[in-house]
Amino acid sequence: MGVAVSGGADSIALLRLLVELRTELGLVLSVVHLNHKLRGTESDQDEQFVREMAASHGLEFVIESQDAKAYAAEKKLSLETAARRLRYEFFERLLQTRELDKIATAHTIDDQAETVLLKLARGAGTRGLAGIYPKLALSSQPSAFSQTSPQTNCAVVRPLLSTSRKELEAYLTEIGQSWREDSSNRDLRHTRNGVRHGIIPRLEKHVNPAVRETLAEAAEIARGEEEYWTETVVRQLPGLWNKAENESGGVLHGKGLGDLPLALQRRMVRAAAESLGLGLEFRQVEEVLALKDGSCCVLSAGWTVSRQNGKLEFRTAQIDLPDYEYPLPVPGRVAVFEASLVLEALIVGGAAGSDQSGPSGPVQLLDFDLAENGLIVRNWRAGERFWPPHTKEPKKLKELLQDRHIIGEEKKQWTVVARGDEIVWVRGLGVRRDATAKGHKGVLIRESPILEQER
Repeated sequence: MGVAVSGGADSIALLRLLVELRTELGLVLSVVHLNHKLRGTESDQDEQFVREMAASHGLEFVIESQDAKAYAAEKKLSLETAARRLRYEFFERLLQTRELDKIATAHTIDDQAETVLLKLARGAGTRGLAGIYPKLALSSQPSAFSQTSPQTNCAVVRPLLSTSRKELEAYLTEIGQSWREDSSNRDLRHTRNGVRHGIIPRLEKHVNPAVRETLAEAAEIARGEEEYWTETVVRQLPGLWNKAENESGGVLHGKGLGDLPLALQRRMVRAAAESLGLGLEFRQVEEVLALKDGSCCVLSAGWTVSRQNGKLEFRTAQIDLPDYEYPLPVPGRVAVFEASLVLEALIVGGAAGSDQSGPSGPVQLLDFDLAENGLIVRNWRAGERFWPPHTKEPKKLKELLQDRHIIGEEKKQWTVVARGDEIVWVRGLGVRRDATAKGHKGVLIRESPILEQER
């Protein structure tokens, strides 16, 4: 078994516990370490610390170095996501090429609580709320991990998911074992650190002192629900779903689908789409289920779904969606059918540039002088740039959308608000940094889903 050790308290505690139990459990241990090269000398010192730990217990030391910052830039990922992806690619290579059947990681109940809260805030269903699984199985397909699957031997395992960081640190203190402190763990620019050091402590203080345990219990419940629904969908989907041999689409039989409970209908639509390599958001699933005979909706990545004679037909979009443009009076509203949303411009008072909350991301007040003569709602055009709030400089809009995994036809049709040739607002990004209100009067651009009667 490999033990993933970063040098922090959690992973050092996991290593010491497994060393104590290796004879009893019949384990042959190796220490696995990935140097992300994120903190220069500090990262190298972490590596040396872990190397010495492995040597002190007579364990094989497996090391790899990767430039996570360069990888993040190349793949247009956040540093957190890039580092995690590199770790799990490393683990997968070890499980495929070395005599390791498992790699243990030191995820704790604190990690579980943070993950569930982040998933909930980002709009996850029960699959996301299941959080961190105790076992992440290496699937039979190369380079693909799948959750659960207890029959699979090669896996990443998390034996400390019911243990807290405080308990692990107390254990290390008791046995006189030192560990490394990662300075980046206090950097509140990282979303997880904000949850860890800000949100969860406030929830503990003002809402529920046992909020970590409560969130972990919610994940346990969600995992049980997911296992049940996954088995149900696997059992029933073949009777309703006919996938084209060339994977260019498929047909979901609406009559049989309509006889199922709503929860199962949603999962069948999602599973059919996933078999085509297409992930659907909740709003997209609802749009598919709401289709009337003869109607069609555009999904993402060049896919459409139409309802014909009671059947839902998934196929790659054959049409080249045109550009669109609508006037947006101030105050006023406009239905944007191409993006399935309604935009509304409201004149409001308030502190200069004060943040407002919106359904798709940060929204600020637009300078009233820029909107006084009306605005234009349209899809963005190739080559355009945008300066998001709270960032240092403008960036190509194409790259900003890619960073948020907005691709295909969805990206092409993404909505912006312009004043003449200048983009002043982008869906999900808010008002351009240098266009926010500078006085007590501004314009709030608000979006909402398009209603059936507005179609």
